[in-house]
Amino acid sequence: MSKRTAPEVNAGSMADIAFLLLIFFLVTTTIDKDKGIARLLPLETNPEKVEVKEKNILPIFINEQGEFLVKEKITSIEEVAAIARDFIDNGGATSSELFCSYCQGVRNPSSSDNPKKAVIAINAHRKSAYKNYVALQNELATAYNNLRNRESQRLFGYQFTTINQEVQEGRYQGDLKKVKAELKQIRELYPLLITDAETKKQEL
Repeated sequence: MSKRTAPEVNAGSMADIAFLLLIFFLVTTTIDKDKGIARLLPLETNPEKVEVKEKNILPIFINEQGEFLVKEKITSIEEVAAIARDFIDNGGATSSELFCSYCQGVRNPSSSDNPKKAVIAINAHRKSAYKNYVALQNELATAYNNLRNRESQRLFGYQFTTINQEVQEGRYQGDLKKVKAELKQIRELYPLLITDAETKKQEL
């Protein structure tokens, strides 16, 4: 009596099928893009303590409940941009070397001297939600963009944010070298001075 043998399964094409499935999943799977805040980090250097006059610092604190405290006063997120804009554009300096000729603020001598000295200091509670920090950064960016738009409109007749986006995306059709110099000039008038670092206050 002959011995019966089990039929063999041809697995030669299994590798091809597995490869095709792998390609299928790679093609059809969507990968979430990283979300964050667009900021250029400074080069690594030895940190130096910079003394800043107390009136040139706008402290903003995010507490554990996600509330925003501006100068220790609870403030809605909708009000933050206006407060920051008024602080940056105050132009409170009276001396010729610090006087801001283009500032349109109330020129309160007890507030910031000029936009190049005005520092916004953010301090967030370790248990505060990251979305609140991002929302605050967006409001501060709005404040700076409004001021930059105003000055670029006055000096060059266009919106800073619009032209800056066209340049970054490679869609600008005019004199690129000239407009880059103009955008740089606007940034220098209103530099983005936002810090998470500890600020040392200097008495007036």
